[in-house]
Amino acid sequence: MTGTYLLDYGAGNVRSLVNAVKKLGHDITFVKDPSDILKADKLIFPGVGAFGSAMTSLHTKGYAEPLKAYLAQNKPFMGICVGMQTLFEGSDETPDVPGLGVIPGRVQLFDSTDKAVPHMGWNTARSIQGLERAQDCGLEDQRSYYFVHSFAVPFVATSNTAKEWVLTTTQYGDQVFVSSVRRGNIFCTQFHPEKSGFAGVNVLRAFLDGTASRGAEADLALINNQQLVPGALSALAPIYVPEPTLDQFTKRIVACLDVRANDQGDLVVTKGDQYDVREASTEAGKGDVRNLGKPVELARRYFEEGADEITFLNITSFRNCPLLDMPMLEVLRRTSETVFVPLTIGGGIKDVVDPDGKFHPALEVAGEYFRNGADKVSIGSDAVYAAEKYYALGGRGDGTSAIETIAHAYGSQAVVISVDPKRVYVHSPADAPTHHVIQPATPGPNGEKYCWYQCTVSGGREGRDLDVRQLVIACQALGAGEILLNSMDQDGMKQGYDLALIQDVRDAIRIPVIASSGAGSAGHFVEVFEKTGVEAALAAGIFHRREVPLEDVKDACREAGIRIRAVDAALA
Repeated sequence: MTGTYLLDYGAGNVRSLVNAVKKLGHDITFVKDPSDILKADKLIFPGVGAFGSAMTSLHTKGYAEPLKAYLAQNKPFMGICVGMQTLFEGSDETPDVPGLGVIPGRVQLFDSTDKAVPHMGWNTARSIQGLERAQDCGLEDQRSYYFVHSFAVPFVATSNTAKEWVLTTTQYGDQVFVSSVRRGNIFCTQFHPEKSGFAGVNVLRAFLDGTASRGAEADLALINNQQLVPGALSALAPIYVPEPTLDQFTKRIVACLDVRANDQGDLVVTKGDQYDVREASTEAGKGDVRNLGKPVELARRYFEEGADEITFLNITSFRNCPLLDMPMLEVLRRTSETVFVPLTIGGGIKDVVDPDGKFHPALEVAGEYFRNGADKVSIGSDAVYAAEKYYALGGRGDGTSAIETIAHAYGSQAVVISVDPKRVYVHSPADAPTHHVIQPATPGPNGEKYCWYQCTVSGGREGRDLDVRQLVIACQALGAGEILLNSMDQDGMKQGYDLALIQDVRDAIRIPVIASSGAGSAGHFVEVFEKTGVEAALAAGIFHRREVPLEDVKDACREAGIRIRAVDAALA
């Protein structure tokens, strides 16, 4: 059967891509056999995780040779993220594993000395093949797209890759890399169009509708000519002089939805004050679970208002629920039908046992969430236990923790560590000799000038003999790609983020950090970005209640000179 096919080798979330294709009115068929590849009229190859795993899967499944044959025929092809990287000669991520070799060049690791790695967030794409060719592919000048990767192909202006293949470049820190390629009918992006809002969906539309297609003969004639005017970089646009490259990486505004079952068994979005999610009650017993809306509807609202990411934190254990019947799976499935920004799911990412005794390792649990629409999983208590084991083993992992197994299979960018610390005040650093002690902004209840931040488990109910700095350093070493940094002391207080805590964590690690807990005004977002340099800031209750509209936060950041993603226009 001909038509549009999707080449899925089993790595990560492809549901959002399928949903975006369907939203545009197109059907898509999954490749199930190597022979399906050459049947395709159009082929989309998305990828996440490790380069070596992707290439191994292509060869193991018998896809590599049919894919190279398909590309040699100049049939319409779209590669996404690792799907683009596999077309190059190889990657330093797995040096001994060759790529498909269609495009000259190697994939290299970002330098983390001046920036967080992975490159996780929104950035622009500068065309070097001319604005018209970029627009044919649905790309808009100065529009931001969502990237999540630690490895990239460096842009070398004098290389044949630049002259014959590169469509756009992107700058992150002081490094410029290839963010898309186009030659003939082959079009690939390093960013994820299915996670880049409506701007990204328009890129998919251009490929599916055929505006990104171009005959190989016309491009080959341009390449053979090689007569570039001074300042031009691409043989495919020999008279186009591109704008100077700039780092346009934006800060992210994350909307968080704490989801749990209320006393009637319905899933609701709630929000606690210092982790208490029940309303106050003057009668005997507990008040009702605070109900701030339905998760799918709120997620769609935040997407339309311009949220850069959405995080679901499942704070109900569902202990008696089989894995495949988990209510949060349905929440993800439905959300991914209309929300085209990254989705993170937290809560319950650990080894679980069904009521019938069937065991599911954390890797399998995470895989189920990825298949149902999640892009990242957030690990809480199990990360603390893994860090304790890491130090007990002398500063190394043993490959069995949820962090290690999930990062190995899906990439470090898929693993977020949710940290729930609380202050332990001391009069002197000597009072806590085994912990990292700092000076908080305000003294303790008895005039203490110092504190250390104790990690907690079980939703903050149990403290451990591990401080937050020890935790994040261990989790980075084990393979985590991002830290979601909460504060039990600031949660729900609306007095601003815990800047001392955030700065201390930001200084300790090189992976991205999301600031959480305490926002009560748009100015608090500006403050945390300006004073700590974190990559993202998260809020929940103030968005749910519309006390601080998400749009006001973005406006305040822009007015302060902070780069922030613009809200997309709805699809035409």
